[in-house]
Amino acid sequence: MRRGVVRLSAENTALVLDSTCDYPDASERHPNWRVVPLYVRFGDETFREYVDISTDEFYRRLRESAEAPRSSQPTPADFAAVYEELGGYEKIFAVVLSGKLSGTLESARLGAESAGDSRVALVDSGVICGGTVILADALQRRLERGTTEEELLGIVERFRRMRGLLFTVETLEYLVRGGRIGKAQGLAGQLLSVKPILHLDDGEVAPLKRVRGRAKALTELERLFVEGTEDSPDLHVGVGHAAAPADAEGLVARLRAARPHASFDVFVTLGPVIGTHGGPGTLGLFWFQDEPV
Repeated sequence: MRRGVVRLSAENTALVLDSTCDYPDASERHPNWRVVPLYVRFGDETFREYVDISTDEFYRRLRESAEAPRSSQPTPADFAAVYEELGGYEKIFAVVLSGKLSGTLESARLGAESAGDSRVALVDSGVICGGTVILADALQRRLERGTTEEELLGIVERFRRMRGLLFTVETLEYLVRGGRIGKAQGLAGQLLSVKPILHLDDGEVAPLKRVRGRAKALTELERLFVEGTEDSPDLHVGVGHAAAPADAEGLVARLRAARPHASFDVFVTLGPVIGTHGGPGTLGLFWFQDEPV
């Protein structure tokens, strides 16, 4: 190792994620991980995701509420408080959802700036939900065997080239009313039986395919996954669902059969913020073709 290059490890480096990663117990997964919650509002009531409202309670309210919920980013002070909590770490990587979808990255930056915390490196994952976890896992694997900031930033760049994120929704209604429809705006008037396959194009929601019916949507997710991956232990995969566990479990079974050597690392229920914008029935698929560590 070059003189002056700081060796980073899981003991001296922390990862801070936002709650759209849908791993509220991240610090139980890895002691050096923390999660900063976003907010979801029903009328005049504001809740911190996973802290003040559970996923089950959120979907119950979503079904029963006449008023659509709204989400908002954490405050800079929210991030600053978590950075302060991590005072024993020499370096912090804030790994958050796409900056094209939320101001969370800016809050993470302002939180470090306001606290004068030079330890913080900002990482725009360019993705959401389990995609962020898969990136954070890749960083964690390097930290556990010892690494450098240069290598970690190189992995972030590899992730941007070699990752996949696909999802389908039962209806575009929630994306439209939440203002997150991005480049998929032209699909808003489609018939209910048409199920879009969506992805993130440069951090924005964009259409990829249109199929008729849920079964064909699941088949298309599998086909696109196989087309975009190679079977190896370095292929890391995740699935997330919004109140659609049977579909999610069925998709995982199909993906495991297609890629038996892959590592299936993430299976999550999409939380209140993602649920606000995707709605019940949303199904997400995430992967990263990593290299051996």
